[in-house]
Amino acid sequence: MATRSTSDAGHKRGELVIGWREWARLPDLCETPVQAKIDTGAKTSAIHAVDIFETERAGVPVASFRLDGDGPEADGGIFCEAPVFDRRRIKSSNGLVETRLVVRTTLTLGDRSRSIDLSLANRDDMEFRFLIGRDALSDGILVRPDRSFLLGT
Repeated sequence: MATRSTSDAGHKRGELVIGWREWARLPDLCETPVQAKIDTGAKTSAIHAVDIFETERAGVPVASFRLDGDGPEADGGIFCEAPVFDRRRIKSSNGLVETRLVVRTTLTLGDRSRSIDLSLANRDDMEFRFLIGRDALSDGILVRPDRSFLLGT
């Protein structure tokens, strides 16, 4: 009978093992990796966005916003546009409920990509500009809360 090695213990082969902080990519929005906190307490993923406004393109609601962070996007930010997928009432970590625009975009962690819902919020007062919530973590992702940056950049 085959046994699992210590590094394999507790998870199935084929699962993506990530730390509580990782470099993630949002290729539909920007080219540079974004540092993210993996937040299994949050349902929906959220990103720090400023200058958020809604407009229409060919009759489709579009969110226009600027990703404003500490990395390569810090110098003036990165201007983005994405179709509005939803508007949701979301309770933030400080307990306040607000209605946020939500866009659907691609998240890439390591060699895996998936479509996620991403709420746009001003996270100036938060330590992490990008939170990956549990809806984005289903199906074969294991979080190691004692580790960081297991996927590299």
